[in-house]
Amino acid sequence: MAPVPVVLDDGGEASFAGHQVDRMKPMTDSGDLAIPDDYGLLLDSLKERVRSAQAQARRTVNTQLISLYWSIGQDILTRQEMDGWGSGVIDRLAQDLHTEFPDMKGLSRSNLFYMRGFAAAWPEPIVQQAVGQLPWGHITVLLDKKLGHDARNWYAAAAVEHGWSRNVLMNMIMSKTLERSGAAPSNFTRQLAAPASELAQQMAKDPYNFEFLGLSGEVAERELENALTGRITETLQELGPGFSFVGRQVHFEVDGDDYYVDLLFFHIEQLRYVVIELKTGKFQPEYAGKLNFYVALVDDELRREDHNETIGILICGTKNDRSVRYSLGRSTSPMAVAAYTYDKLPAAEQQALPAEGPLVAALEWTDPSEGDFRLG
Repeated sequence: MAPVPVVLDDGGEASFAGHQVDRMKPMTDSGDLAIPDDYGLLLDSLKERVRSAQAQARRTVNTQLISLYWSIGQDILTRQEMDGWGSGVIDRLAQDLHTEFPDMKGLSRSNLFYMRGFAAAWPEPIVQQAVGQLPWGHITVLLDKKLGHDARNWYAAAAVEHGWSRNVLMNMIMSKTLERSGAAPSNFTRQLAAPASELAQQMAKDPYNFEFLGLSGEVAERELENALTGRITETLQELGPGFSFVGRQVHFEVDGDDYYVDLLFFHIEQLRYVVIELKTGKFQPEYAGKLNFYVALVDDELRREDHNETIGILICGTKNDRSVRYSLGRSTSPMAVAAYTYDKLPAAEQQALPAEGPLVAALEWTDPSEGDFRLG
């Protein structure tokens, strides 16, 4: 049976087998056009779910890739131990793999040697280990730095927990973050109950590395304070995860007397204020007394019911640990004392640093009214 044509006349009207056909008109409903009040929330939710799925997919791909690299490294390691494979075999293996998989850049000769080192550094399957969640670039940093087994695992776990980039991980290793974390003398175990005392101790580094400030020569407290707040991102990174900046030269009034806290932070994870006092000279016992006062003041004025006890950290140019321990022994507030260092400065600049005496004398010119941060 021949098809019956539909014909359009000059006016655009359609006819079918000689009969007029009504042009179809779109059905509109006010409900089809109205945007729900919660549409924005729904859209945001869907966007977040898509991003989450994308991130999960990337993590899954990364985990599979890292597992592949580890297994290749394990095979190379085993062959070297059993069959005496030399570098020539690995060269040939890299060439053949590249021929088969020309778009995969991770199968180069140098990467195969990294894979061998990866398997040697983590001999157990890495699926359930922190390192198995890291990108390959992070793992090569850990291998390049020739760290011990425990140090490698510590930095790998910290990088996963805090989301460190490759550059941040490299900086943390170079600045010996592991060795400095929790090293400051403190009275936390006497003033805080466990596990709060252990958590507080972990945040107290010794020494703090202020190399990123680029300071040299004669430095006074205010100059150091200005530099730290002027580069607050790097300062927070050096202090460690969880710190948020509240203010500098935070003002308190006690019965008409004015007091200024050098730097005030809030630790989000531990839910506590952290008072930091800066001294560019050698530690003196009276510094502990002043910090004890400031900690008590912040605890009384700012601490809320759901906050943990305020702690104080005194950061000074140099210290005698025995004098520090005597000073903290009878303090009623939880405190730690740490030094800071410019140990990454060039040798000539390190030699240019003045002795402790001139630095202490330089403190006298500071004026607490400059650029103060006032509360209340």
